[in-house]
Amino acid sequence: MTCPIPLEETQIITLAHGSGGRHTHRLIEEVFHPAFSNEHLDLMHDGAFLNLPKNQIVFTTDSFVVQPTFFPGGDIGKLAVTGTVNDLAMCGAKPCYLSCGFIIEEGFSIEELKQIVDSMQKEAKIHSIQIVTGDTKVIERQTGTNLFINTSGIGIRMSNEPIHPLQIQEGDAILLSGDIGRHGMAIMAIRENLEFSTPLISDCASLVPLIESLLEENIVLHAMRDLTRGGLATAIVEVAETAKVDLLLEEEAISVSEAVDSACEILGFDPLYVANEGRFIAFVPENHAEKALEVLRKFPEGENASLIGSVKSKSEHPGALIKNPFGAKRPLYRLVGDQLPRIC
Repeated sequence: MTCPIPLEETQIITLAHGSGGRHTHRLIEEVFHPAFSNEHLDLMHDGAFLNLPKNQIVFTTDSFVVQPTFFPGGDIGKLAVTGTVNDLAMCGAKPCYLSCGFIIEEGFSIEELKQIVDSMQKEAKIHSIQIVTGDTKVIERQTGTNLFINTSGIGIRMSNEPIHPLQIQEGDAILLSGDIGRHGMAIMAIRENLEFSTPLISDCASLVPLIESLLEENIVLHAMRDLTRGGLATAIVEVAETAKVDLLLEEEAISVSEAVDSACEILGFDPLYVANEGRFIAFVPENHAEKALEVLRKFPEGENASLIGSVKSKSEHPGALIKNPFGAKRPLYRLVGDQLPRIC
């Protein structure tokens, strides 16, 4: 049994912090408001008043439940911001505003919560994004380590042309922004207390600067997809089915770091299905591919960017094949089951 009315100096979350009363107010004033303060949030109203251009708005939402909440290369806060802004970027939108909802387990450390909130604000500030509204709920204690975050994002289109799978054309080149599998394997290593000679660091990062630069250089982007749950293979199959096209990938062109490759071999994972949080594929006209790669390679997140395949033809039975170095082809499928639970 625990008292629902905690001592004033408690350093952990209690049910009273979710009551809507004095302790909720203190949590907002001491943790969230100092980090997220801006002219919209400072009104302390039930919503935010935003001035947005007509017919140029892109909206998305995502939830994050990763365990552990801190991992090499980031934490759940950074992930919540980058994951949502990357979804906007895949639509060709520049992120402007975020909302955030926190579901916090009783017993969670307030100091760790502050670190996560500061991480969110730091990532948002880098890209001039404002967190303008939010909510907090506290749930009964189970382990005392659970924190769930929902973020919704609003962005403004950076391109007058639509960017989505139905824009894909026969002959388009398929570009991959970097090496794959880092995030999923970094989470697995820390969760299972595995140590490798080369540290596994998550690729968790915002993709907005890369997309902005591609558009500024007048690269025609027909479609993009970030490679989160299900990895590269699942994303490729999803795009093929939506666009009703057949795709062919070159296995040799897909970059996998030595550390990720070794970890996958030891643990029995296929890097093609391991999650990423800072990688994407882009479908561009073939004559734009080389220039697009030059742009991507100027960024640390894109230094291993490569041309990994092409769009073969429209199809009534769409799918994706991957060709190995010996010329043999095999089909790719969506991820079956839960290869790496709670990676985002």
